[in-house]
Amino acid sequence: MSNSVIIDCFAESAERYRKGYAVVVIDVVRATTTAITAVALGRRCFPVPSLDAAHSLAGRLTDPLLVGEVSGIMPNGFHINNSPAALVKRTDLHRPAVLLSSSGTRLLESASPCEAVFLACLRNFTSLAKHLAGSFADVAVIGAGTRGEFREEDQMCCAWIAELLFNFGYRAANETTAAIAGRWRGCRADAWTHGNSAAYLRRSSQLDDLEFILGHIDDLHAVFALRDGEVMCEPLVKADPAYKRELEYD
Repeated sequence: MSNSVIIDCFAESAERYRKGYAVVVIDVVRATTTAITAVALGRRCFPVPSLDAAHSLAGRLTDPLLVGEVSGIMPNGFHINNSPAALVKRTDLHRPAVLLSSSGTRLLESASPCEAVFLACLRNFTSLAKHLAGSFADVAVIGAGTRGEFREEDQMCCAWIAELLFNFGYRAANETTAAIAGRWRGCRADAWTHGNSAAYLRRSSQLDDLEFILGHIDDLHAVFALRDGEVMCEPLVKADPAYKRELEYD
């Protein structure tokens, strides 16, 4: 049987893929973008599923940086919001980030028992697809979802990874996966910005994060995985020679 890729959404779906899958967690706005950016800068990053877990972990770390939001609001005592743009402005890279978000870090927690868990955003989708194709037969690409909605930016990132895997010979595991991949095939990198996540960033005067995401498309040649509760940069694995072409996105 050929290798397969399936697109899914929400934290609750992760338990379906605990055996036999590489699981990719995606929360473009903003948890996986923030986590990947933190580690790419050289900062340690520990995603947590709740405010209590954030405080508990922070108490065991030296000089932690509390990063995140609950329902879009930065909790009291936190240093910065769940913001990649705010994170890159800081120079205190020695401080480990404890990252909390309403959706993305919950999905990472739900996925943590899976055999292999990777993080993706619009910064690293090509590198991750090549890595997966060189190492895993079956891949589940899961969007975090927000307020019960599979947000456009997460659909697009999931679709682009799936499309790249198709070019390695993977098949869509179901009709939904094929439909989502087809919807976003060849779209511009800003095609998602008509949706609710971009509207929230505009409404809440967080345009710096919108600009950061749009200004960092596929710019990282790196793979990021969740290992024992920490986001780690992984050695790259060469993709199978069956890969036919690079996909181009405007």
